Amino acid sequence: MLVLVVDSSTPAVTAALAEVSADGVALRASRCTVDARAHGELLAPQVDAILADAGARPADLAAIVAGLGPGPFTGLRVGLVTAATMGQVLGVPTYGVCSLDGLGHPAAAREPAAAGGPVLAASDARRREVYWAVYDGAGQRVSGPDVAAPAVVAERARDLAVTVAVGDGAQRYADVLGLPVRAEPRYPDPLALARLAAERIRAGAPGEALTPLYLRRPDAVAATGHKPVLR
Repeated sequence: MLVLVVDSSTPAVTAALAEVSADGVALRASRCTVDARAHGELLAPQVDAILADAGARPADLAAIVAGLGPGPFTGLRVGLVTAATMGQVLGVPTYGVCSLDGLGHPAAAREPAAAGGPVLAASDARRREVYWAVYDGAGQRVSGPDVAAPAVVAERARDLAVTVAVGDGAQRYADVLGLPVRAEPRYPDPLALARLAAERIRAGAPGEALTPLYLRRPDAVAATGHKPVLR
């Protein structure tokens, strides 16, 4: 089954095609561009590009997997709206995966060194904060997702005996976190997102509403009152 994977929870705008079979999950094509200001402009062309790379058409898709965040409001909703709209138009199920799982799961599962202790996955949340979660040596999430200042996350990481960190948030605040930081994965891995949804895809599970994990209010909010201009 050919599956589209999209994630726009970080500055990395990601689209990929994965093939899900009884034997496993393989990546057929992938595009990733890091530009925090151009999610809306980049995602749709990247979907077209990976379909062309794989010699496939939208009608060939059996399902769509989307990273649910957490992530900044504007960028995150681009991926979720794209996934939901395509799912509705094509009549295929959509499945959501926490985007941080696409960082923490591969970091724990692929690297033997991580098997000895928990892994912190952190993405940049702006406002001098990070979105974060902690994963055990098998790649299972044991804490989070949540949003907090790096100093608060560092304290929680010590409490949970974290041994290593991954993600662009971990790289940005490495000095505060006080942990070794791996260079990769820096952004959610589309293959990991597909693998985490593979069981639902194989089972033909009903499609899910793609509910975003914003974790906090958007930067821009509507005014709650009006200041009189005439006195």
